[in-house]
Amino acid sequence: MVRPARCRANDAVSPGSHNRGPVPIPHMEQFLMAQPKSPGRTSPSRRDAVKIGLGLTAIPYFAWSTRSLANPSPNDRPQIGCIGLGGMGTGDARAHANFGDIVAVCDVDSLHAQRARDDERIGKGKADVYKDYRHVLDRQDIDVVSIVTPDHWHVKIAIEALEAGKHVFCQKPLTLTLEENQLIRRACQKHQDKVFFIGTQQRSDRQRFLRAVNMVQKGLLGDIQRITVGIDGGDVGGPFKKEQPPQHLDWDMWLGQAPLVDYIRQRCHGTFRWWYEYSGGKFTDWGAHHIDIATWAIGYDREGMGPVEFDGTDAKHPVPFENGYPTVDDCYNTAHDYAVHCKFDNGIVMTVTSRGDNGILFEGTEGRIFVNRGRITGKPIDENWDAGKFGEEDLVRLYKGKPYSNHKENFYRCIREGGLPVSDVYSHLQTMASCHLTAIAARLNKVIRWDPGTETILDEQAAAFFARPRREGYDILRV
Repeated sequence: MVRPARCRANDAVSPGSHNRGPVPIPHMEQFLMAQPKSPGRTSPSRRDAVKIGLGLTAIPYFAWSTRSLANPSPNDRPQIGCIGLGGMGTGDARAHANFGDIVAVCDVDSLHAQRARDDERIGKGKADVYKDYRHVLDRQDIDVVSIVTPDHWHVKIAIEALEAGKHVFCQKPLTLTLEENQLIRRACQKHQDKVFFIGTQQRSDRQRFLRAVNMVQKGLLGDIQRITVGIDGGDVGGPFKKEQPPQHLDWDMWLGQAPLVDYIRQRCHGTFRWWYEYSGGKFTDWGAHHIDIATWAIGYDREGMGPVEFDGTDAKHPVPFENGYPTVDDCYNTAHDYAVHCKFDNGIVMTVTSRGDNGILFEGTEGRIFVNRGRITGKPIDENWDAGKFGEEDLVRLYKGKPYSNHKENFYRCIREGGLPVSDVYSHLQTMASCHLTAIAARLNKVIRWDPGTETILDEQAAAFFARPRREGYDILRV
């Protein structure tokens, strides 16, 4: 593999600004009120099949073993290297510091790296500072790496980190393309002794998202028929000014595998998500969270599973497109207004939309609930349909046999004990497949078919988006 020149740098941008798109439509609460008074019996076919597939009759067993760290200390605190220290990276680094010692910070923006080094909750003035992430991976004393870079850098760094013997925390969305899904999956299968953890923190929200997942998995809403995933719309802006990059930023390294283009401030820190060159817009930003919860709840989060059709005919972009590509290079280009309909082989339709409330609406034959980061609502909630059916044993099941805990605490517990974390890489890749395919359908404004078993796009034009060309020197290691 050709590698970039050793002296340039890593990057460090907040992986998502989580900007709100259109103002939420104030209809969700009224819609939820029109529900059956109480649950009755329905056909058990789909619901019982989901329960059997999810193993609800017993807590799964995992063969755990104690993991040794590179430099065991009396208190067994791992040594951590943080790669990417923008807004999100700073928050993650401060959380990691509760469980280990941060000995290295790395960023292509020297201001970010120096700020993290001097932060009393991160580097404490002692951590070593790097601009090239490979210096962090080369260190034998580092047990854990935290990767919080722009999305187009995630997989390259993560695979090299696994090859270097590190446990990996990586922010969502993990991948840029469907090809990257396969590359990182193979690397994780090769390095099963290393814990790979995704920053999908909604999987640790006991009061809202875990409660919703449990209700769906236990069939309390009946057979799920429709899911609405509200993820807001991407920002609209431009044309923006092209200029020289600031001296403290290594723009060439920041671009990495992406095409070499002139520096535009809005392409970089905090707003890179609104360019398909580096991300998938809201489809992979909020989609990585909400589609994850939706597919986890209905049991379609395993390899070989997922929607089989994606209808992107109702999607708009802020600039003109030809054959799925923007025709201008100085404006945000990700979709900002859309409703993409994703159909599963069991008849469920999941609509991913920018319209209405941000959150997830589950509609079953016996009831419906809405959940987001601020609330969980609906008559099944008001009437406590899950009373006595959502206890500690259910949390252990959702946590793959581990006790319920703080999100990052689960990561470090798995490093000590082994086992898959609650935010595991394999289920996340199934989510990312749906996110990428939703984006591809929207870019092409067409219906595309997908075979989740063979991971094949059944449309010649859409299949061209399975992978992307990478700049020379920035290829991704294949293991």
